[in-house]
Amino acid sequence: MTAEAVSVEAVAVDKPEDLNVIIGQSHFVKTVEDLHEALVGTGPHLLFGLAFCEASGPRLVRRSGNDDELVSLAVANATAIGAGHCFVVFLREGYPVNVLNAIKAVPEVCGVFCATANPVQVLVAVTSAGRGVVGVVDGAPPLGVETDEDVTARRQLLRAIGYKL
Repeated sequence: MTAEAVSVEAVAVDKPEDLNVIIGQSHFVKTVEDLHEALVGTGPHLLFGLAFCEASGPRLVRRSGNDDELVSLAVANATAIGAGHCFVVFLREGYPVNVLNAIKAVPEVCGVFCATANPVQVLVAVTSAGRGVVGVVDGAPPLGVETDEDVTARRQLLRAIGYKL
């Protein structure tokens, strides 16, 4: 077996601060329609755009969604990442926690790399065979360990935004 050179690029996800992004890997062109149906099924108020990098055949960036701005943003970021079978979903009026199980339940989805509102960099390995996502950089490192006051504040936040009773 012959060793091949590999380079790694950090591709910054271009997104406004108020948006959440989900980046994952799938394996079939049917992903676009199935992700769309999964997202629509999570709630009537969710706005989203998604893009999927086809890895064979015409190798197009496939796209769908119910918000043209978010679809365009997903296409631009999927194109920049340029890794086969990678998908990018942008959300508005909803959060990843509300849609992740539906996305992970799509039969073509192999995995999710991140689901976040943080600034994100996608680490892309580049070889002669193409490009592949090897991971993500999602947010900054911790500045410490939560105190008892931080625990109280966390619990209050979850109740204030309706995730706990």
